[in-house]
Amino acid sequence: MQELDSLDHVAVPVTDVAAAVEWYKRTFRCEVKYQDATWAFLEFGNIRLALVVPEQHPPHIAFVSPEAEKYGALKLHRDGTRSCYVKDPAGNSVEILDAASMGAPK
Repeated sequence: MQELDSLDHVAVPVTDVAAAVEWYKRTFRCEVKYQDATWAFLEFGNIRLALVVPEQHPPHIAFVSPEAEKYGALKLHRDGTRSCYVKDPAGNSVEILDAASMGAPK
């Protein structure tokens, strides 16, 4: 059987990152991996959740792919990962993360 792609994170829009982080920490058992004024990354047992300010980062779903480059030019992010964004048939933003960059130092 072919190995399946993996879902890395889901990014949901928020108006106040700090307030959203506090709510998620109070409501669920999660760990803050990164936080600034425009986005935060929360780690759960089975997935990561990104809290994003829509003017800075699009709400999206992110997958890890060993073939990310075939979907478009990869952008280097501050955490060392590389990815590109595409649209699904319904117009939703989908981030495709380069599997080789996922082990990059953070």
